[in-house]
Amino acid sequence: MRIGIDLGGTKTEILCLGTSGEELLRKRIPTPQGNYEKTLTSIRDLVLSAEEETGQKGSLGIGIPGTISHKTGLVKNANSIWLIGHPFQKDLSQALDRDVRMSNDANCFALSEATDGAAQDYKNVFGVILGTGTDGGLVVNKQVIDGINGVTGEWGHNSLPWPQAGELPGEDCYCGLQGCIETFISGPALERTFKNICGTAIEAKDISSLPHDISEPVFHVYEDRLARALASIINVFDPDAIVLGGGLSNIDRWYETVPKIWQKWVFGNECDTQLLKATHGDASGVRGAAWLWPEED
Repeated sequence: MRIGIDLGGTKTEILCLGTSGEELLRKRIPTPQGNYEKTLTSIRDLVLSAEEETGQKGSLGIGIPGTISHKTGLVKNANSIWLIGHPFQKDLSQALDRDVRMSNDANCFALSEATDGAAQDYKNVFGVILGTGTDGGLVVNKQVIDGINGVTGEWGHNSLPWPQAGELPGEDCYCGLQGCIETFISGPALERTFKNICGTAIEAKDISSLPHDISEPVFHVYEDRLARALASIINVFDPDAIVLGGGLSNIDRWYETVPKIWQKWVFGNECDTQLLKATHGDASGVRGAAWLWPEED
């Protein structure tokens, strides 16, 4: 049995997969806010409870909203800030008396979709999360590429490429820089674009339900930015497929419009990269955590 944990800022989800990838158990609990020790204890208890319920012991993979420093073994770059500076992987391994594999939650999303999701038939896959933030993960031959600094896929903190009139210097980003891709194509960025164009505030998820003459100018600006951002990924990694996840991935027009637009920006002016919608939706993160153990335990 493979066990996956998706550790989010507000919820923690566990998923147990059988030998063929079938779902045996799934459960969610609130994430202890701001308390490192309680976070450790809650995950330990969740795993032991799941194993008791299924009658099986499993390998354990965890997706976290950050990464583990290769130099120190400590958590860094986590928006769940109470994890930062702690040897989370080591502590959890000791608490459960087993090896634990851990990766960024965007890496887990990409691995899930590359293993048994939308991109399972492709070799090189880039997974993109378009939600509150913008993150990504790279999978080659169904193996996550972490990178020497543990930041592979952090494309949201590159500058928006080929900036157009009025886009510079860009909004301030929480990372301390300006004009990051995340500030142009995240959910809050789409809401900001709508307000700038239409003069009123609305949640990103509701824009597609508006009349075409209202939503079209907003989507036209957004999808052009998304296409430029993804073209820069294609020019660097040249993936077979790009899979979109997160709340904004549910806007179906992207899959038709964006590949047409990115042709202009991809080097050589031709592109066979496929743009795909995630198969497993918001379950991809926890599934990918389980698939951090591709081999049988």
